[in-house]
Amino acid sequence: MTTSSLESLGPFRQLSEGSRALLRRGAVLAECGPPAPILQPGTSISGAYFVVRGRLRVYAVAPDGTEATLYFINPGETCVFALNSLFNDLRYPAWVQADADTTVALIPGGVYRELFQKEPSIQDVTVRALSTLVFRLMEELEEVHAYKLDQRLANLLLIHASAAGELAMTQQQMAAHLGTTREVVARLMRDFVARGFVETGRGVTRVKNADGLAGLIATPT
Repeated sequence: MTTSSLESLGPFRQLSEGSRALLRRGAVLAECGPPAPILQPGTSISGAYFVVRGRLRVYAVAPDGTEATLYFINPGETCVFALNSLFNDLRYPAWVQADADTTVALIPGGVYRELFQKEPSIQDVTVRALSTLVFRLMEELEEVHAYKLDQRLANLLLIHASAAGELAMTQQQMAAHLGTTREVVARLMRDFVARGFVETGRGVTRVKNADGLAGLIATPT
């Protein structure tokens, strides 16, 4: 895969020819996959990270070892923590792991700063990344305080399932996202299956009754 795949993404399609040439000279594409983290707290950040294919998960680890997802980075999106570290000369504050086979583009800091200074599309994607993160983190915070675990699991299934109703996450990945254990998620999923809300397969969950899951979320805690 070449940098042309990066240039085909929304933020880069509008670049001037000079900026495209700069991007081609500087950007480096890397392939990564689970389960090993690709970034961890304390990592020195040398550039901006954009997902070209696949998805990255940014998460925190509690003292007891449980994980909690902070946000996902989808194709065409950038890691706002990395941008903050880059622009403010800070070290990376979280863990990052690929959900599946993923292609990531690293744009060196000097190149990204130059693009940011003169390209409106790069300015736009940077500002949108910052504002989107605020909303995502607020949603996660509200969910933690307002919902019980079964409601949070139902919300995860509804929000992250595909248009066909499929969620390609293992129960271990769901548990990591919710900050609990696989055993707890397995128990809740058995209940969801028994109630006809979902059906499960190897590494995938299919939503069969979205209204039932939504009704569970709407039930007062």
